[in-house]
Amino acid sequence: MSKQGLRELVTDTLIEEYSRDGVVCLRGAVDAEWIAELRDGVDRNIVDPGERGRVWSKDDSRGVMTYDSQSWQRVPEYRRFIEDSPMAEIAGRVMGSSSATFFFDAVFFRTFGNQFRTPFHQDEPYWSVDGFDTVSAWTPLVPVAKDSSLECVAGSHRWNEKYLQTNFGELTGDERDDVVYVEAAERVPFPNIEGERDRYDVRSWDMEPGDMILFNGRTIHGGSGNLAEGNELKVFNTKWLGDDARVIFRPEGMDPDHSAVMTGAGLAPGDRPSGSMYPTLWSS
Repeated sequence: MSKQGLRELVTDTLIEEYSRDGVVCLRGAVDAEWIAELRDGVDRNIVDPGERGRVWSKDDSRGVMTYDSQSWQRVPEYRRFIEDSPMAEIAGRVMGSSSATFFFDAVFFRTFGNQFRTPFHQDEPYWSVDGFDTVSAWTPLVPVAKDSSLECVAGSHRWNEKYLQTNFGELTGDERDDVVYVEAAERVPFPNIEGERDRYDVRSWDMEPGDMILFNGRTIHGGSGNLAEGNELKVFNTKWLGDDARVIFRPEGMDPDHSAVMTGAGLAPGDRPSGSMYPTLWSS
């Protein structure tokens, strides 16, 4: 994509909307060749999950929902997309940052009819990184109906509260996903988005392959459990860091926990993520 094409895609209006709402839907951001390549990577990843591979749900009809992350260095299709596609520049521009540093990848797969719902939560409080300048690019590789799509609460990235987030270990039954808050007194109960939807600006979209939802790491979001019969869901998600992101090792547990990798790379709390695991792939 040319520089002019990117400017036409990531407009000043879109950047302002992202800053205000913490979420935008970007249409036609990824061309068909990249979608095909990512599908190939995801299909192989599903049958050969990495160390972070999880089965989040397995229902009576044998439908499943799986999750994997941090696979980009072993799945060549992911690596090519991260390093060679316009994604880094899209991320940097929408954040309004002078650079875009890659953080990690995540893959979500649901088989036909699986109804597992990812509860409303924020991402950044789980991360080994602290910062406002972040963006996740939720990129479906198949058509997604609005009722089956990711849901985001507009403006929630600017709420000045520290919430008790969901413990995904309790939800999935996998102790590897446990996040136990040792400083729970410093946090407030999570808002009841699901039970009081009329109080919040909850957004989702009908999407085609090539579209993506861009959302801030502090934006409250959740995955719909309303996957229609006969439909599956494949999503490739990349996480990006901007100017103010800094390493942090949280006392309550992190998911995914990057502390060992970061320490091994010589990174300490307060440092900007960098190096081969966290490459800066675009700068203005």
